[in-house]
Amino acid sequence: MGEEICQVSCQVNVIHQKQVKQATEMMPEEHLVSDAAELFSLLGDNSRLRILQALTATELCVCDLAAILNISSSAVSHQLRLMRTKGLVRYRKEGKVAYYSLADNYVRFVLSNTFEHLRGGLSR
Repeated sequence: MGEEICQVSCQVNVIHQKQVKQATEMMPEEHLVSDAAELFSLLGDNSRLRILQALTATELCVCDLAAILNISSSAVSHQLRLMRTKGLVRYRKEGKVAYYSLADNYVRFVLSNTFEHLRGGLSR
């Protein structure tokens, strides 16, 4: 038996001024909302999430990531380029090899909390 989806809405039209004011004051500037939407869109790709998750363990080169994800090096490079432009990953060169890592601990935090939430470990 499938779950029934029940839509719940107010039965009266009332605006709670205090709560509306509080939420409005906490609303980020429109350009930040737009940037956040673009970032979430970028994170909405399986390959990119898997690359980021692999980079939570250690820094890796394109060849390493291609082997882990079982996709081509060019596909990995393309995804890394997109993520680099949005500040999710960074790289360092060592000779002819570029090693990628997460740009900062915030990316690790977001990934960790997202997967924990999906496993049911965070309050809903």
